[in-house]
Amino acid sequence: MDNAKKHYVYTLRCADGTYYTGYTTNIEQRINKHERGLGAKYTRGRGPFQLVFTKEFPTKTEAMRAEYRIKKMPRYKKEQFFVLENRKG
Repeated sequence: MDNAKKHYVYTLRCADGTYYTGYTTNIEQRINKHERGLGAKYTRGRGPFQLVFTKEFPTKTEAMRAEYRIKKMPRYKKEQFFVLENRKG
């Protein structure tokens, strides 16, 4: 059942200053994979990482839509978005 799991969108700041946004049901495990070079191809060799954004969603569909929206934002919009979202707590 879809709501049995927690669904998260997260963004990492890579060591080279770029951002990577992804979806997961387990943030700690997913970041660990990125750190070990087993995450997304994009993040390989770009660590260490800083988690700059995370948000829980009730369904995978909602999380995937949010991930898509964030990935489509230009860099300056992402940075504004992260500041605003992190202020919300």
